[in-house]
Amino acid sequence: MVCARQGRLRQRYEGCYRLVSGCVPYMLEEDVGEKSCQQDVLGRLQVLMISTPKRSDLIFPKGGWENDESIDEAACREAFEEAGVKGIISATPLGEWVFKSKSKQNSCGLQGACKGFMFGLQVTELLEIWPEQVTHGRRWVPLEEAYGLCRYDWMREALDKLKEQLLFESNEFRPLPSPELVDSSSLYMVMPAAAEGAVALC
Repeated sequence: MVCARQGRLRQRYEGCYRLVSGCVPYMLEEDVGEKSCQQDVLGRLQVLMISTPKRSDLIFPKGGWENDESIDEAACREAFEEAGVKGIISATPLGEWVFKSKSKQNSCGLQGACKGFMFGLQVTELLEIWPEQVTHGRRWVPLEEAYGLCRYDWMREALDKLKEQLLFESNEFRPLPSPELVDSSSLYMVMPAAAEGAVALC
């Protein structure tokens, strides 16, 4: 089994900011109605959120961007390590946000400050075993429920951007079959892009 990366020897920084990359994993449920295209996409949209140790809230997979990987490779790696998923990551980030690490939420100044880049990740595989499953559980939730589970504004803003991205692509978007559990634990695989602007990395 592939182990999660540890430590920050390769961590990227930009000034005082630790650079972080992550994603909002999502899937579209099977089409069962005759709604408009936009209603159909949003109504079938499910996002994957993960639990964290010593906290009751749910988050999206994210972590340090290291100097031997691209920003989208880092997002794919974090999704694999923390959530046990692989998929097709969008070439266009959902956005860039500045926030503090959870251990430094009450500190003054820029101590613990991170600059995070988030991507949409259309999930194609759910792994039965993944590197951080002991500390990170996972849960599929409908889009609207996800808004209520977000602890921070930047998380809700990332969901807004995901909606915009999917609606913009909805005329060309070809939903993939719902992901199935697999026992493979390799990190990267080559996938056909499901929409314009997607890069196949994980």
